[in-house]
Amino acid sequence: MKKIELEILGLSSSQSQSGSFALVLGEKEGSRRLPIIIGMFEAQSIAIQIEKINPTRPLTHDLFKSFALQMEVNVQEIMISDLKEGVFFSKIVCTDGEKEFELDARPSDAIAIGLRFGVPIYTVESVLSEAGIILSDMEEDEDEEETDEIPTTSSASATPSSSGKSNLKEISVEELNTMLNDALEKEDYERAAKIRDELNKRN
Repeated sequence: MKKIELEILGLSSSQSQSGSFALVLGEKEGSRRLPIIIGMFEAQSIAIQIEKINPTRPLTHDLFKSFALQMEVNVQEIMISDLKEGVFFSKIVCTDGEKEFELDARPSDAIAIGLRFGVPIYTVESVLSEAGIILSDMEEDEDEEETDEIPTTSSASATPSSSGKSNLKEISVEELNTMLNDALEKEDYERAAKIRDELNKRN
């Protein structure tokens, strides 16, 4: 069975299901894309890892990694293995150094865990043939704009606020660090990412 490597292209609010998000995966060596509808918590967990934000308390997927490492188990890869009646199935391929074993998981959980271990994400031709989408160059440009959104913890944090990028430029580094800690405590990761980006520009 030939494995096809995927990469994360974006996250955006799902227009078909309220409170859900669309995780868009794409072939590393191809033009097909694989959209998967996931829940808000999983989307947030994936976004936090992509943005390299450290939450004040470990999330469930962080706990999984800590537990696995304590038990000397390492994740090798994530495999989106099947699609049945519109439901994706995936496996977390692990090893304890002596034997390899697989854990059944939802793709959203598997990918969130895979990102924390820095392992590749794969699928198979049958899944891409059935659920993959091929976009034209024009559609790709539009899709990149639409999927460049990061899930937030509440509807309030998804709206423009006084912490916009233009205002952040006028705030001192000391105040920005205070605001960053405050955003992390409130689990407002979208705002935290913007503040972190502004701090990085000044370093």
